[in-house]
Amino acid sequence: MPEDPVQTIESEESPRGPEEGVALCLSGGGYRAMLFHVGTLWRLYEAGQLNDIARISSVSGGSITAGVLAMAWPHLSFDPVRVLTDFVPRVVEPIRALAGETIDADAIFWGIALPGRISDQVSGAYDRYLYHGATLQDLPDAPRFVINATNVQSGALWRFMKPYMRDYRVGEYRRPPIPLSRAVAASSAFPPVLSPFELRLDPDGFTPGSGHDLQREPFTSKVMLTDGGVYDNLGLETAWKRYKTILVSDGGGKLAPEEEPKTDWARHAYRIMDLVDNQVRSLRKRQVIDSYKAGSRKGAYWGIRTNIADYGLASALPCPHERTLALAEIPTRLKRMSAHHQERLINWGYAVCDAALRKHVTPDLPRGEFPCPGGV
Repeated sequence: MPEDPVQTIESEESPRGPEEGVALCLSGGGYRAMLFHVGTLWRLYEAGQLNDIARISSVSGGSITAGVLAMAWPHLSFDPVRVLTDFVPRVVEPIRALAGETIDADAIFWGIALPGRISDQVSGAYDRYLYHGATLQDLPDAPRFVINATNVQSGALWRFMKPYMRDYRVGEYRRPPIPLSRAVAASSAFPPVLSPFELRLDPDGFTPGSGHDLQREPFTSKVMLTDGGVYDNLGLETAWKRYKTILVSDGGGKLAPEEEPKTDWARHAYRIMDLVDNQVRSLRKRQVIDSYKAGSRKGAYWGIRTNIADYGLASALPCPHERTLALAEIPTRLKRMSAHHQERLINWGYAVCDAALRKHVTPDLPRGEFPCPGGV
């Protein structure tokens, strides 16, 4: 109705509601989240549950990890006994190699010195280190990998997938030949430095009539994207609308209080942007946890700021809260990280995923053991 204060938009959710199946959401958070999610995937692999996932939805740092997993997927045995011979070399080692390089500062330097955008430099780094020319058409047919960005022009979620990429307002572009590195760079173009990401498209590639109200140029020819976390830092929406069981791995940070906020326009604007981001993240987290309590969804949430003692498991892996909180304070950067910090983040993602699974999903699952030496 024209007088309605809100408008119902097109959804992937069927009229019958979400279907049976498991979706995994990988949050944003730069290298910090990227490595935390490696631990999550490691535990799911060892638990024999990774191969049961129907959809993997990611944003920002989570999309870096998801892209590597997607390329490795056809080559994985999903045999927990072989985790060290197929999962580690195909997933863990490439991501750790990237984590040993600083790409955001280099991208800023070369993005200023050379033609093109800073985000193009990030995309090039992703391709060199991780994706080696792969495109969205190289993603597996199953599970469905969804790499999420935010459309700056429409204000809506822009999702990259193998069958199509789309924004409900602009429309659907079938079988996109987009390099995987560019999709991940768009998803991780965190503002203000690495954003925006510019995507040039042929308007004729859109399915006619598939956009709600913006299927016209320039929306269909030059798409300006920013970090998927601006819209949904948990990567929750495209999973939530489709499946009954939702697993959420949250490597995102938390807004710190400031006794004396900066008053110059640049730093004040940055602080306000962080406030908005923190509110979006909090609302999404509340949405998923309340749904578990109400019984409308099954699954589990675990986060980098979680206190593992809150699960009430006497057998939880030893993860002192003060040490894991220190990991959560690592800045959201694409900056070189020491091997020691990499291993601690992987161990923490593994341990808190282990506790969440055994508490809320698979109570009879035997406890895992830290995959890297030294604990957290």
